[in-house]
Amino acid sequence: MKNAYQGPELTISQEIDQMKYRQADETFHDKVIRIAGALCDDDQHKEYLESILGEMRFLPAGRVQSAIGSRRITTAYNCFVSGTIDDSMDTIMQRAGEAAETMRRGGGIGYDFSQLRPSGSKIKSLDSSASGPVSFMGIFDAVCQTISSSGHRRGAQMGVLRVDHPDIKEFITAKRNSDKLTGFNVSVAVTDKFMEAVENDAPYDLIFEGEVWGQESATEIWDMIMESTWDWAEPGIIFIDRINESNNLWYCESIAATNPCGEQPLPPYGACLLGSFNLTKYVDGETFNWKQFDNDIPHIVRAMDNVIDRTIYPLKEQEDEAKNKRRMGLGISGLANAGEMLGHSYGSESFLEWAEEVFKTLRNATYRASLELAKEKGAFPLYRSSWLKSGFAKTLPYKLRKGIKEYGIRNSHLTSIAPTGTISLVADNISGGIEPVFSHYYERTIQTANGPRFERVEDYAYTRGVSGRTSNEITVREHLAVLALAQHYIDSAVSKTCNVGDDVTYEEFKDVYLEAWKNGCKGVTTFRAAGKRYGILNTIEQTVEEEEETEGATEITATTGGTEENKAEACFFDPVTGIKECA
Repeated sequence: MKNAYQGPELTISQEIDQMKYRQADETFHDKVIRIAGALCDDDQHKEYLESILGEMRFLPAGRVQSAIGSRRITTAYNCFVSGTIDDSMDTIMQRAGEAAETMRRGGGIGYDFSQLRPSGSKIKSLDSSASGPVSFMGIFDAVCQTISSSGHRRGAQMGVLRVDHPDIKEFITAKRNSDKLTGFNVSVAVTDKFMEAVENDAPYDLIFEGEVWGQESATEIWDMIMESTWDWAEPGIIFIDRINESNNLWYCESIAATNPCGEQPLPPYGACLLGSFNLTKYVDGETFNWKQFDNDIPHIVRAMDNVIDRTIYPLKEQEDEAKNKRRMGLGISGLANAGEMLGHSYGSESFLEWAEEVFKTLRNATYRASLELAKEKGAFPLYRSSWLKSGFAKTLPYKLRKGIKEYGIRNSHLTSIAPTGTISLVADNISGGIEPVFSHYYERTIQTANGPRFERVEDYAYTRGVSGRTSNEITVREHLAVLALAQHYIDSAVSKTCNVGDDVTYEEFKDVYLEAWKNGCKGVTTFRAAGKRYGILNTIEQTVEEEEETEGATEITATTGGTEENKAEACFFDPVTGIKECA
């Protein structure tokens, strides 16, 4: 009999894995056996999965780990987008009820509020005036605050409004506070037409139901977005035209919103599975084990494809959407740690060259595996030859395109880069997603019957003698270069926070968003420690005492999980650890 898989080494990693992802009295080894057994096709596949999961080379998203094969009646899907919110009270309340069920079963959810009539417009049947989309967001926020998301997790939501909606100004400023719409992230769906107007300092039309309601200066609206983001870290930006133009399913769906962290643009009732390859486990001394990485991917694609048929769904519409398109979002974690352990400084030319090979391998191997599955099990039901005409499909190698033309493909989408906050911490605190290291170490306070106990938590690479560049030591343009590179090889989207240091001027900050659009990104998020949002996060989530500075790192004592623990935060950013987590 094989030796039991030991799992993470760090105490905090073991504790979180036990609390969030294992069943009662389940060891890490038991969890691995449970997941592999529930997702395998045969004994050989099960053996491969046990090795990959047991050695933490692949980290399924938290929902997969906690739900698959367990007694919990929860979904293995992390992220959803609401059905279309039409401009009627019946539909609004129906979608709020569906959102409650989705969050109760463990899923985060995104909404497009652009179909709701502007504030002040006439409601003829009631002889009254509409209050506008921002006011109705309060209903969904209240639902999120009330519903306890399954699995010790706060509810999470994304609210989106098109930049040409007449209420765009109210939406942009809706979260310039510490207590409004806290269950939401908010993002503006920006069109190419608007961005061209910004470049030309031209006016643009505000439109609702095909009718022009007025004009605004694109520059002034852009500045309003930028000022809010500069101070409050919201709203985010999603480039909605690019999302739809590059969408593999351009011929049968229209996308207007994303999941709470933005890595999954999805159609109405869209759902997506997530999971990340742990790149640190492929580092062998001074080399990266490309063969192992390439060999592991098909086994994971097969297993994740099985999740689609072997999980429950909060709503029948979500199940139909998932099974008709068979989307998944496989990504990576530990990019910074692995690259710097190999001698590539984050953001450097050599780092980008190595990272490009990682992204290219991920893209080619996932698509090759899905092609082979299509030969064996059939293409996804809504596959049509038009799939090959999408902006992303055109970037695939000729041999893959030729095979897909003949056999179709099993999954409409295969890749995505998620924040991986908690699963990266469970994997012995590796760097999350494609983010750089936030800090080399911090101290957590553990309250015990004998008083507080302090435990130092170190970055994975730092424990192995590698002091990687931290997020605030990296220029915002280096952040952007990594984001743009990743997006080129990812069929869905990329969650990446571009940290903005005190040395960046407001004008340079604004240019980052223009450059993101020009460089092919589907969205961009920034975080500025000097902004107002950071102060609120520090007050609400943490009590931080700076103690001493050594080797450029600040050692901090943190009391985590303060009095606001049950308050919903759509995407939770921990200002001590740098962990970003979304449903």
